[in-house]
Amino acid sequence: MQAHSLQIIRDWRDLPEALRGAAVALGNFDGVHLGHAHVLRAVHAARPGAKLAVLTFEPHPRELFRPEDPAFRLTLSAERAEALAALNVQIVYELPFDRAFSLLSAEAFVDDVLRRGVGAAHLACGPDFAFGHRRGGDVGFLATRAEALGIGLTIVPPLADAQGTISSTRIRRLLQDGYPERAAAELGRPWAVRGPVTHGEKRGRTIGFPTANVPLGRHLEPARGVYAVWARLADGTMVPGVANIGRRPTVNQGTESRLEAHLFDYDGDLYGQEIAVALHAFLRAERKFGSFDELRTQIVADADQARVLLATLDPAAPRSA
Repeated sequence: MQAHSLQIIRDWRDLPEALRGAAVALGNFDGVHLGHAHVLRAVHAARPGAKLAVLTFEPHPRELFRPEDPAFRLTLSAERAEALAALNVQIVYELPFDRAFSLLSAEAFVDDVLRRGVGAAHLACGPDFAFGHRRGGDVGFLATRAEALGIGLTIVPPLADAQGTISSTRIRRLLQDGYPERAAAELGRPWAVRGPVTHGEKRGRTIGFPTANVPLGRHLEPARGVYAVWARLADGTMVPGVANIGRRPTVNQGTESRLEAHLFDYDGDLYGQEIAVALHAFLRAERKFGSFDELRTQIVADADQARVLLATLDPAAPRSA
């Protein structure tokens, strides 16, 4: 199923019947990883004749309650929807999570949103799913209310491997520790930063390495350093390259981290385009160089290493850890 067949619905009230009666998976779905795919398979198996749907929130509740926290998102709204569409999800109920919604009681969430609103035929979630004001509802409460309302419910046990439960938290830690290939194995695809190409200081072009600058924004900041990457341009073209994530200590004393990608053998104008830069391998940690010449020599070495590595990789496939 292609992404264009996915419908994103941002209000649960007064829905047409065609958007009701789905088999609905509940959760934040940050990253849309293998554990999330496991929940989707379970809810589809329970009601294979119903449309497959996800009910999630935007922004992530943690962004509302703890706005001072560092950015932590693996996927923002558009990326999440695209990943869900690739898993055959047909409807995403992406409910705006604001102060008013956060005050909704657990009972009102089940009765008003899940039953009267989306008219769920069947629900699925993990055992830790909590909802309602002050997280007043848990899976026990959900099971009791769903049974009373005649809604099916599947509590899906976590998907685990030899290291434990596959989770968004674990994937964030892998990225922050510099293991994008291991994160990709748990996501089911390489992790990418997606955003508009913005103007930088244009220093890269003065040493023969023009870069596309993509702000990290609300994305998690992975380990600072240099990566072998594939960039997907707005028209779908895939271009290999090398990218630096960090504060560029040789040329910049600022505090804002960004992603700067040099795309191999590409000379088009990308300013304003939205691109997705997928991290395939961590090459080295960020460090400060004594001069531009020293920096340029290292960038040449980084680019050569990335070219060799990427020549053996399928840009769409996760590498085994």
